[in-house]
Amino acid sequence: MRKTILLAGMVLFSVSAQAQILDAIKSAVKDNTGIDLNTPVKTTTSATTPKSTSTTSSPINLGSLSSTQISSGLKEALSLGVNEGVKKLGVTDGFLKNEAVKILMPEKLRKVDTTLRSLGLGSLADQGVKLLNRAAEDAVTEAAPIFTNAITSMTITDAKNILLGTDNAATNYLQTKTQTQLFTAFQPKVKASLGKVGADSVWKGIISKYNTLTGQSITTDLNEYVTTETINGVFKMVAEKESGIRNTPAMRTTSILQKVFGAQDAK
Repeated sequence: MRKTILLAGMVLFSVSAQAQILDAIKSAVKDNTGIDLNTPVKTTTSATTPKSTSTTSSPINLGSLSSTQISSGLKEALSLGVNEGVKKLGVTDGFLKNEAVKILMPEKLRKVDTTLRSLGLGSLADQGVKLLNRAAEDAVTEAAPIFTNAITSMTITDAKNILLGTDNAATNYLQTKTQTQLFTAFQPKVKASLGKVGADSVWKGIISKYNTLTGQSITTDLNEYVTTETINGVFKMVAEKESGIRNTPAMRTTSILQKVFGAQDAK
């Protein structure tokens, strides 16, 4: 019993001594740092709100543009395309050396080309293709007034949709609305050019040579083919210009182009 009391006393003394030492440490910490270890530190967890990675693009603002301004801007872009396109195409090799618009042998006459070349008459075939392009280069100089009239007289009721459309939306619209009219007006000019450059007589000789060599009897009217290809060539140049104006601010050389196409930059 005496041993038990003695052991308990030693334990109490040890606990008391440890408590005194701990109090001394806490007091020293408070004196030197101001931190009271007797006051529990509250830990707060703040939920991190993830930053939104999605951006809300503001819709294009056409409110400051009238339908008349939009129509004028589109027409001016098309007129520039036509005038510059005709200027580039209406020179020697304007069609022939431009792979995007070069007029090739009509598809139904490809066998004529193949046959002539197999018989060593490739130069004759080349001359035929060359003169088709020469006719287009000569005729296209007369095209500008026809295209310009078609552009200025058209009514663009869906001008905003065209402005916000694809890179060649205005060109496609113009082509759809005026293709037949342009063909009718332009065909006589192409026919005159085919005669002027001698393409019609050369092609008569080519067809005659082919018929004689093969025993076949084929005929062709190049006027319709060259007319269509010439018009398509101009439209390709117009589309190229329209795309440039839409995507390259430096190509917007007038105030109306800057105002109208500047509005579509945000789409």
